[in-house]
Amino acid sequence: MGETLVTIGKIYTDFPDKFGIPRQSGLIESLEARIIFEPEFRVPEAFRGLEGFSHIWLLWGFSETEKKRWYPTVRPPRLGGNRRMGVFATRSPFRPNAVGLSCVRLDHIEFGTKDGPVLHVLGADLMDQTPIYDIKPYLPITDCRQEAESGFAEQTREYSLQVEFPEELLANIEERHRESLISILSHDPRPSYQKDAERVYGMRFADYEIRFTVSEGILTVRQAEHRRG
Repeated sequence: MGETLVTIGKIYTDFPDKFGIPRQSGLIESLEARIIFEPEFRVPEAFRGLEGFSHIWLLWGFSETEKKRWYPTVRPPRLGGNRRMGVFATRSPFRPNAVGLSCVRLDHIEFGTKDGPVLHVLGADLMDQTPIYDIKPYLPITDCRQEAESGFAEQTREYSLQVEFPEELLANIEERHRESLISILSHDPRPSYQKDAERVYGMRFADYEIRFTVSEGILTVRQAEHRRG
């Protein structure tokens, strides 16, 4: 019998929901996040030397995956959501073990807080309060393989959209969040199978409720306001 994974901490991001989260880590490096550890792991010595690494691997759990069973085949977004591939050839959350892996930039480590050492990272593709199981340093000499092939992922679907964000709505967004939000929208946060030009999509980001439409490669923001409650 395998051992149960221990949650060593949680990551705090600007994504209260799954909708809108970047499809891979590092796509939007301006996204800021914090990793706060459980009391047992707030030992400063455990982080000695980590500050020398620019990037780290996060091993984490798909905590919001509703379906408990795994599927041998899934529909990857890169293929438009209409072709099936083996689950082990994808990064789908519906796996035998709902474990994710992300590479993020380590911006800095904040020591001496009431929560112990806090990691500040950039470019995370995780929902707010996702459990973190482990952290490992990224080693470019071994983790970066220039000769690696990407299989069907080479058939990159074009996610780039032109974003029209009216000035009066953009003014409702704090300046520190604007670049990240526009980048998220330009990467087309819609599910691959949704193409309705009349539909108004909604997503939550940081403290904001964003609503938009997409037609002929142009995403138009229709509403941007602070969330209530």
